Amino acid sequence: MTTMSSDGHSRRDFLFIATGTVAAVGGAATLVPLVAQMNPDASTIAAGAPIEVDLTPITEGQAIKVFWRGKPIYISHRTKKEIEEAQKVSLADLPDPQTDAQRVKKGHDQWLVLVGICTHLGCIPIAHQGDYDGFFCPCHGSQYDTSGRIRRGPAPLNLAVPPYEFVSDSKIKIG
Repeated sequence: MTTMSSDGHSRRDFLFIATGTVAAVGGAATLVPLVAQMNPDASTIAAGAPIEVDLTPITEGQAIKVFWRGKPIYISHRTKKEIEEAQKVSLADLPDPQTDAQRVKKGHDQWLVLVGICTHLGCIPIAHQGDYDGFFCPCHGSQYDTSGRIRRGPAPLNLAVPPYEFVSDSKIKIG
């Protein structure tokens, strides 16, 4: 014979509800860390994040190297002479024809921002070197001009221009 309490619930009903509640809480407690471990860690997120670079300390004629997404990025503060030389080059003389205006932001001709990886085999070129006073890759002799365009050597393409924008006249955001 089963005894029932006056409100119609038995001890067995209470045990079913309590067991179900503990199981649900335990399941949630197990799933939270499982799902959390699938998210990328902070260093991975930071590696792909845009970076801001202050241009104020870069003097005219100087090139600096920063890293974005593990790639070297050259930021060059070009002189008037370097800009004029880059602008007067005939497109017929270039293996990968591209005007200087296509490689810089309008109104900021003095700033050249390039991915510093040679398009031949991925070496890192040296700034202000070579016959064109641009970039020289010591691995196989590729030479780029003051706009990062290939002029001589085995590299098939110009140095890449990363996505960037001017946040102000003295600061850029790469990425």
